[in-house]
Amino acid sequence: MELHQVRYFLAVAEELNFSRAAEKCSVSQPALSRAIILLEQEFGGSLFHRERRLTHLSPLGRMVRPYLELIARESDATLKLARQHAGAEKHTLKLGIMTTIAPNQFTELIMAVPRAYAGVDMMLSDANSFELERRLTAGEIDAAICALPGREPGPELHLLPLFREQMVIAIHPNHRFANQPAVRVKDLGGEAYIHRNHCEFAGYADGILHSQGVTVAPAYFSDSEEWTQAMIAAGLGFGFMPRHSVNHPGVIALPVIEPEFWRVVSLVTMTEKAHSPALGVLVREAMRKEWFGAKAIAASETAADQSIS
Repeated sequence: MELHQVRYFLAVAEELNFSRAAEKCSVSQPALSRAIILLEQEFGGSLFHRERRLTHLSPLGRMVRPYLELIARESDATLKLARQHAGAEKHTLKLGIMTTIAPNQFTELIMAVPRAYAGVDMMLSDANSFELERRLTAGEIDAAICALPGREPGPELHLLPLFREQMVIAIHPNHRFANQPAVRVKDLGGEAYIHRNHCEFAGYADGILHSQGVTVAPAYFSDSEEWTQAMIAAGLGFGFMPRHSVNHPGVIALPVIEPEFWRVVSLVTMTEKAHSPALGVLVREAMRKEWFGAKAIAASETAADQSIS
């Protein structure tokens, strides 16, 4: 005996009409009739007497009806309880975000995930890319949004590229470079430099500067993007920053050329770890969102692949 057979029987018992019962159960009349016949075979007798247009319960049907009504009620109560439990159950999604990413791009994403998955609490933390990678592989966070310039991720990491962002030279408006359209790497020699301690290009950019014979003198070191820009605005040196992080009114941003520097910011998860429902929602919403006015790179690449195939 299956639950849908019980529901079909109760519908016919209430309507005393197979057509109306089938409509009530949103099935075809033949499907409903077959289910009743199977139930009758299992019970060993007719549940209904069908006399022309008149349908009524048989003695066996009258006997089993209260028991089948109890089964249906218990099933409904169990389903309701399970749904209430699922709705009340809380899941924590731990997301790490690279310190050097402008926070205004994440408000929409952070709001979208709980809207799509009501049982999730988001726990956010920030750190540099090396620390985020360590936390992710150690299982301390579920996902990270960061860039890994100059190094290939290990096979244990799965990257979904979100957006590209150009790195710029941030300077005081009265700096000698201020009227140029761009700044060449080789022209940075001897300039006072505000070192961002969390810069993901540290080490990678140093090799490029060294290859061009360029030496810059770190004048100050800072953990804070705000303090870095405040010192630049005070004329204490230049900064090497992501384009969308330059937001101080006393600082201007110029592209770096010969070579250019770009970073790709990705949503990073563990390759072998199964996605929880909450993490699945985060991935989906990150792919839906526009990043700085453009679709996520991974979403655009998927759409392009589908159009080719």
